[in-house]
Amino acid sequence: MRTPNDQWDIVSSVGWTALMVAAGRAVETHRPQPLVEDPYAEMFIARADTPQPVPTRADQPWPDPERVGDETTSVDEFWSLMTTYQGVRSRFFDRALLDATAAGADQVVLLAAGLDARAYRLDWPAGTTVFEVDQEQVLAFKDQTLTEEGVRERCRRVSVPADLRDDWPAALRDAGFDPQRPSVWLAEGLLPFLPADAEAALLERISSQAAAGSTVVVENFGSAFDQLQHDPALPRFGRAFGVEMSGLVDMSERRPHPADQLGSDGWSTETVRTADVAAQWGRPLPTTSTGTSLDNDFLVARR
Repeated sequence: MRTPNDQWDIVSSVGWTALMVAAGRAVETHRPQPLVEDPYAEMFIARADTPQPVPTRADQPWPDPERVGDETTSVDEFWSLMTTYQGVRSRFFDRALLDATAAGADQVVLLAAGLDARAYRLDWPAGTTVFEVDQEQVLAFKDQTLTEEGVRERCRRVSVPADLRDDWPAALRDAGFDPQRPSVWLAEGLLPFLPADAEAALLERISSQAAAGSTVVVENFGSAFDQLQHDPALPRFGRAFGVEMSGLVDMSERRPHPADQLGSDGWSTETVRTADVAAQWGRPLPTTSTGTSLDNDFLVARR
């Protein structure tokens, strides 16, 4: 279960979810016509010391301690849904970040960056700096893996070890971020892991550091997370790895849509349904046999 000051590495607690997101990008990368190509995702999986093999191909089953023979179970459907969604989400955010930097924002801030490899796989405009904010052990694992593999960044990349529940803006500024220049911010797969008050504080702090010409890109789970929390596949999803998924997030507190708070802080906002984005790219999001889907929304806010 989460505690107010809990910490984690790449194979425990919230850090483990970053590894699973990387696995989802690896699956997408190996599809015949991938929405995202991330050659580093599988590298992270290979380097992590997990108690069970982590699938990196669409035809590999999820390790499920309750599986009966070769029978397809709801956890496989759950994993198929998640990997499809992650491909759509990554493609959408890739484009949003590159559009913002092309428009003049030369500072990119990845909040809870996890194993995000955008500094290595995207073609950034000259002069772009990507700041990656996350737990120290998570960033250390990524830095060591990429350094030992000889991978080079495509922009200036700055690791910012900081807890998003603490005064991370100070750590960001100390790392060289300039709040007087336009920036683009990404909160991908983050908000459900924050208590409601911490989510509000995060958005407030972004607004306090973002100059005119800045962009914020946010993933809002909303009611979609209610489905996830009630899906019987969720606890089984992490059990093979010793992770209790239901203990990682708490969406019991109702919270306003991020567009409401950002709008009140002077941002112009645009929200799109993930199902519409997925359909546009010919990758409709599946619905599991238990009725779970991920029809939430993506938010782009501009100042």
